[in-house]
Amino acid sequence: MLEVKDLCAYYGESIILKNVNLQVPDGRVVCLIGRNGVGKTTLLKSIMGLVKTPCGSIRLQGQELMGRPTYWRAQQGIGYVPQGRDIFPQMTIGENLELGLEMNGGQGAVDAKVFELFPVLATMLTRKGGDLSGGQQQQLAIARALVGHPKLLLLDEPTEGIQPSIIQDIGRVIKQLKTAGYTIFIVEQYLEFVLDVADDYYVMEKGEIIESGETAAMEMKEIQARIAI
Repeated sequence: MLEVKDLCAYYGESIILKNVNLQVPDGRVVCLIGRNGVGKTTLLKSIMGLVKTPCGSIRLQGQELMGRPTYWRAQQGIGYVPQGRDIFPQMTIGENLELGLEMNGGQGAVDAKVFELFPVLATMLTRKGGDLSGGQQQQLAIARALVGHPKLLLLDEPTEGIQPSIIQDIGRVIKQLKTAGYTIFIVEQYLEFVLDVADDYYVMEKGEIIESGETAAMEMKEIQARIAI
């Protein structure tokens, strides 16, 4: 589904990503883990065309994304949930969800299946996004990305600042999405969550991929030592 080859990324004159290579196979859940500040979020932003990527390749189902604007990448089927959620606080839940339809040119209606995944949202459609708890905002952000029926879902730190019960709900949703055939790429530091939802993992350090494999074969203590602050 997604293939990244020899990717470099910059903020100003600072090199953040150095020749990153990874793959996210169709129908799999893949997690990228690593310490804070090693470039994980920058990689997701690079996939979405939000930072300068002077060299390398990013392909979605074999189609090159490099040089294409962010909106075009979204229209090709990438749903992105950034760190911090970025919901619109002065808009209602219903209005936030309707914005997700812009991925498909504003056509259609919000799929009722979204409310099956996140039933709490169905009870609060007229409530403003800014009035929600952090966990509810995260559920709204994921639901908004799903409204456009993406081929690939990118999640940046979905458990950050979320209470345990909501983390369990998000994990349940990710596993349901995988069963439904979704392909998901997650940036995450909570290893128990990674082990629960992911098929494969990559470890990043100083802007480079230093390890990868199937989560079933992950050496937990070794990975914890690598990502410990």
